[in-house]
Amino acid sequence: MGSNGEWGLGHQFYFSQSPITNHQSPMTKLFLPNTQATQQLGITLGKNLTAGSVILLEGDLGAGKTTLVQGIGKGLGINESIVSPTFTLINEYIEGRIPLYHLDLYRLKPQEVTGLNLESYWEGIEVTPGIVAIEWAARMPYLPDSYFRVCLKSGEDGDRQLEITAVNCQMIDNLISS
Repeated sequence: MGSNGEWGLGHQFYFSQSPITNHQSPMTKLFLPNTQATQQLGITLGKNLTAGSVILLEGDLGAGKTTLVQGIGKGLGINESIVSPTFTLINEYIEGRIPLYHLDLYRLKPQEVTGLNLESYWEGIEVTPGIVAIEWAARMPYLPDSYFRVCLKSGEDGDRQLEITAVNCQMIDNLISS
């Protein structure tokens, strides 16, 4: 696998995989030069991830969490406008290939998150199984058995650095290098 690649629309990304040490999950680092590249990565994920996939998103305000989720929605074939559910907490989009459940925990404390019964989304209890994307996931007092941890950092020129760690699931660079 090379150190850089290119996908549709001419957007460049660069990635590297860190070695596994101390039984850690593999991590992939990506450089995304602009908002379009972040959204394009999301589109690729939306086209390839399966029902039951959970994406835990971390990053400062404006780091690109919602932009990535918007791309995932496009990749799933969702035409509805995807916005951050900062005030509604959960937005459900069911018109795509599989549903997308977009959650934002920014305004909550960990003890408040417990009452949301988030596991009903990733376990498919009372909802159709889909992709679950959770912004501000560090506020979660418990985690699913398998998930992708995505950390985004904004650069000075509109670029972003993204780190993806797969925990008990297929490493994500298999998806982005295809």
